[in-house]
Amino acid sequence: MYVPPHFDEPSQEALHDLIETSALGVLITHGMSGLDANHVPFELNRAQGRHGALHCHVARNNPVWQDVSTGDEVLVVFRAADAYISPQWYPSKQEFHRQVPTWNYLVAHAYGRITVRDDESYVRHNVARLTRRHEAAHAVPWKMGDAPRDFIDTMVKAIVGLEIEITRLVGKAKLSQNKEPRDIRNAGEMLNAQGDRSVGQAMLAAAARKSEQG
Repeated sequence: MYVPPHFDEPSQEALHDLIETSALGVLITHGMSGLDANHVPFELNRAQGRHGALHCHVARNNPVWQDVSTGDEVLVVFRAADAYISPQWYPSKQEFHRQVPTWNYLVAHAYGRITVRDDESYVRHNVARLTRRHEAAHAVPWKMGDAPRDFIDTMVKAIVGLEIEITRLVGKAKLSQNKEPRDIRNAGEMLNAQGDRSVGQAMLAAAARKSEQG
């Protein structure tokens, strides 16, 4: 991924936050059958290894777990939010007419080594952790024990676990940081007004940081 210095997100903590709040990643592999991409929800273990580790499961019928070998390099892409930016939103455009449209976004790319975990214990723990995390906000959280044991046993046998040790984490926060603070701020406010608050709020924060830096 091309990352100009002004769009670089160097904070591992910020990238871990992005992964946890945007858990559906795109797992990109290059196995025996060539390039492949699968959309998979991931559980992040921040404390495992230098950059953390990703845990997930896929359907046993999904050929990806047989197409790769343990130790293969893979890439997982996490996208937090994106939004179109009109040049009309930049105050400087009204003065100088030297602006063009762009697209802003927040993404994290996790490179790593994959391990195929075709064992029931790993899969059960992965499903339980994912369930606890994403059911936590519900008034009556669902748990695996709510379903008949034989049903859960059958479902667990139908999936395979994947573990990815993150070896490199790259983040890009493209928020018009190459523009004047007033342009970043106004575009962020316009996004907030139309409901694109994830990118809008991030742009307002970027405008404030740039103003503080002088």
